[in-house]
Amino acid sequence: MKKDFITVQDFTKQELMEMIDLSLALKQAINSGYFPPLMKDLTLGMIFQQSSTRTRVSFETAMQQLGGHAQYLGPGMIQLGDHETIEDTGKVLSRLVDILMARVIEHQTVIDLGASASVPVINGMSDKTHPTQAIADVITMIEHLPDGKKLQDCKVVFTGDGTQVCVSLAFICTRLGMHFVQYGPVTHHMNDEVQAILDANVKEYGGSWELSDDRNSVRGADFFYTDVWYGLYESELPKEERVRIFQEYQINRELMQLGSLGAKFMHCLPATRGEDVTDEVIDSPVSICWDQAGNRLTAMRGLLVYFNRNRQAHSDLEISAAKEALDNKMAKIFNL
Repeated sequence: MKKDFITVQDFTKQELMEMIDLSLALKQAINSGYFPPLMKDLTLGMIFQQSSTRTRVSFETAMQQLGGHAQYLGPGMIQLGDHETIEDTGKVLSRLVDILMARVIEHQTVIDLGASASVPVINGMSDKTHPTQAIADVITMIEHLPDGKKLQDCKVVFTGDGTQVCVSLAFICTRLGMHFVQYGPVTHHMNDEVQAILDANVKEYGGSWELSDDRNSVRGADFFYTDVWYGLYESELPKEERVRIFQEYQINRELMQLGSLGAKFMHCLPATRGEDVTDEVIDSPVSICWDQAGNRLTAMRGLLVYFNRNRQAHSDLEISAAKEALDNKMAKIFNL
C-alpha cells in the first residue's frame, strides 16, 4: 500500500473510491454525533510555504474531531530547504510527528519530502497538483448527482486556465470513468504531458476528455467548475492581461444555461466575483461551492484515517505492561 498522497494518479479507481467512501462514512458518523477517535494521541505536522484558509482550517478541524492534534508550521517557521535540506527535514519531522501535510510552492518539494519521511505525507497543494481538493470535489458531486445518473455518466466542464486544480480534477474524473472538458483559450490548455496521462486513464477506465475553446463543448455539462484567473502561481502575465484573455470564459447565467437541466456550479475558492464567476451564479441555488468548501473537511478526515491505516496497534496486554513499567520507574525516581 502506498504511504503518501502526492497525486491522485498514484491510485487506482478502487483506491480512490475507498478514500471517498471512507470520507463519506466519517461525515455521516460525525453529523450523527459520533466522533470516532481514530487519530487519538497522534500529531499532524502542517507545512505551509503559502497562506491558506480551507486547507489549514480543514486539517486542524479534522485532527481535533478525530482525537488528534495539528501543528501549524507556517512560512519561515521551519528550515525547509533553507538551512536544512528537504530530505533532512523529512527525516527529523518523522521522529516528531505521526503524519505530515505540505502545501508547497514547487511540486518536487513534496515529492522529496515523501521520499525522505518515514511517516505518511499528504500533498496539500503544489504548483502541479491539488489532490485533496480533487477528493472533496468528487464527494460534492456524489452528494449532488443529477437524478438518474451515476458518477461515470456525468460531464464535468472546467472553464479557464489549466491550473493545478484543473489538472487534478481531470486526473480524478478520468480515473473514475467520467467525462471531462477543459473549456478555455488554447494557449492555456493543459500540457502534452498531462494529456498523455488523460489518454492512459481513459484507455484503462473509460470516460472521455476534451480540450476546447469552442463554447459548444460545454453543452450538456452536469457540473461547471472554475478557478481564479490570477492565483498563487501565475506571474508570467499582468493581471489585466489575464482578465482580458479569460473574460469570455467567465461562468455566468448564459454559460450555465448551456449545461444540462439542473447543472451545478463549483469553485475551489476563493473566487474573484465579477471575474471568474458572476454574483448571479455563485449566490444562486445552483451553486454548490459552499458545500464543496465544507467537503474539504470531509476529505481531510477520510485521507488522514486512510493514510494512517498502517499505524501499529498495541494490545491491552502491551499497554498494561508499559504502564506498570513506567509506574515502577517513577516510584523509584521519586521515592513514592
